[in-house]
Amino acid sequence: MKKLFLLTAIIASAFTSLKAQNNQPPVDDAKRNEKIQALYVAYVTKELELTSEDAQKFWPVHAQFENEMKAVKADLPELDKEQARLNIKKKYQSNFASILGAPRCERFFKMNQAFKKKLMERLQKKRQNGMRPGLRRDQ
Repeated sequence: MKKLFLLTAIIASAFTSLKAQNNQPPVDDAKRNEKIQALYVAYVTKELELTSEDAQKFWPVHAQFENEMKAVKADLPELDKEQARLNIKKKYQSNFASILGAPRCERFFKMNQAFKKKLMERLQKKRQNGMRPGLRRDQ
């Protein structure tokens, strides 16, 4: 009788712990975005070798640039979105070049795209690998 009770208790606790793992709260989006932003700032600062003077001029212009890029409407046809983003890049190219110089400005646009691509790949990989071993999506 003791063995049956112990076995039942073990099985019940196993199901409870599995259920608790599935109900974990989602990662706080604000914290995740803050962390990504900090990584991005560190990456750009390092790769462009920004001095403190460069950074004081660069980051406010960059903030305006990012705000305009985010304002491009998602419901536009794909080619129109790409054209709008290209127009914004062209608009800010002279601003960035006056702060960074032409070679670093060119590097910035390449790095910016590369960072976003790496970030998306990493997030997709985490989503794919985020499942616990032994569990499938259909379970």
